[in-house]
Amino acid sequence: MKLGAENRTTLIIACVLMLVAVILGANFIGSMGGGSSKAAPAAAGAANPGTDALAPGSGKSPFGGKKLVSSRSLDPTLRFDLLKSSEDTKYEGAGRDVFRVFVYIPPPVQSVAQTPAQVAASQGPPVPPPPPPIDLKFYGFAISKPGESKRIFLSQGEDVFIAKEGDIVDRRYKVVRISPNAVEILDVLSNNRQSIPLTG
Repeated sequence: MKLGAENRTTLIIACVLMLVAVILGANFIGSMGGGSSKAAPAAAGAANPGTDALAPGSGKSPFGGKKLVSSRSLDPTLRFDLLKSSEDTKYEGAGRDVFRVFVYIPPPVQSVAQTPAQVAASQGPPVPPPPPPIDLKFYGFAISKPGESKRIFLSQGEDVFIAKEGDIVDRRYKVVRISPNAVEILDVLSNNRQSIPLTG
C-alpha cells in the first residue's frame, strides 16, 4: 500500500511538470512565429508600470509632464525650406584637427613694457627727410665767343639765369658740370646734387 501511494504522488508531480512544459513550449513557439498574445503585454505592463509611459502611442513622458511626439503626427513630406536653411549653415571649427590626438599649444607670448628710450633705440635713429628737389630747368646754351667757357640758360619760375661752370645761381645752386644734354647742379644749402636734363 505504501508503494502505491508513492507512485500516485510521483504521477501527479509528473503530470504538473508536463503541463507546465507544454505551456512554456507553446509560448516559445508563438513568440518565434510572430504571433503574440495580448495577455502577455498586459501582464508585463502591470508588472512594470514605468514601461507604459514609454509606449509610442501612450503620449506620456517618463521625465515629467511633457507629452512625447506621436509617430502619427510626424509629416513625411520634404520641407525644402528647412533643407535650404541647413545648406546655408557654415561650419566653422575652433581650429583643432580632429584627426590628431595630441595638439601642440604654443606658450603665450608675454609682452614686456618698453620705456620710450628702449622704443627709440629699437627703431634706430630717425631717418632724415629727403632734400628738396632742385626746381631749375635747363633750356640750352647761350652764344659765347671763341675761347670763352660754355654758358647755359637756367630758369626758375619766371626768372632766367645765364651761368657757366662754377657759378652760383640764385645764391643757392652751383653749376658743377655742363654736358651736351644735361647740367649737374649742387644745392649748397642741403648738399644735394642733381642732374637736370635739357628741355625742349
